[in-house]
Amino acid sequence: MVKVYTLDGITPVVHPDAFVHPDAVLIGDVIVGPDCYVGPCACLRGDFGRIRLERGANIQDTCVAHSYPGVEVLVEEDGHVGHGAVLHGCRVGRNALIGMNSIIMDGAVVGADAMVAAGAFVKAGMAVPPGTLVAGMPARVVRTLSPEDIARKSAGTRMYQELARRSLAGMRLVEPLRSESARQRGADDEAQD
Repeated sequence: MVKVYTLDGITPVVHPDAFVHPDAVLIGDVIVGPDCYVGPCACLRGDFGRIRLERGANIQDTCVAHSYPGVEVLVEEDGHVGHGAVLHGCRVGRNALIGMNSIIMDGAVVGADAMVAAGAFVKAGMAVPPGTLVAGMPARVVRTLSPEDIARKSAGTRMYQELARRSLAGMRLVEPLRSESARQRGADDEAQD
């Protein structure tokens, strides 16, 4: 069961078509929209400001989303937040990608279809232009993204939306098998049913 905590009478809201991994933590003013995926050990702390994931967004393993009073962290529709990223008081635009282990600071806005490279540091208040790639510490615009770049990113997001559906339908806690051959026997047994 997902670790969901009410705080000051505010309880997180998770759409029934969203998947939140049982090892994720949701605290207070958190809203997870339809077709979203929240990965293992992600922490969405709505203890000061709201954390909102719009339709089809994903926040992967060990990400942290947090803010300060009166400021919302918003991941817009089809936003894609890679493993280990930190979002603090910022906005991730529609169909944007936040690379693994990057940090997006207070008041920063990542534009639609933009990409933040893995390990980048987006300074407070920075506006990442739509359709661009930023990289570095601090992050700087590297180039304009091609339609192929954006299509590849969109395909990755669709994979996470499908993972949310697969996880809702069939992820369950089990004991491990004792050998790889036992996995094959199990598949053969299912095929005969």
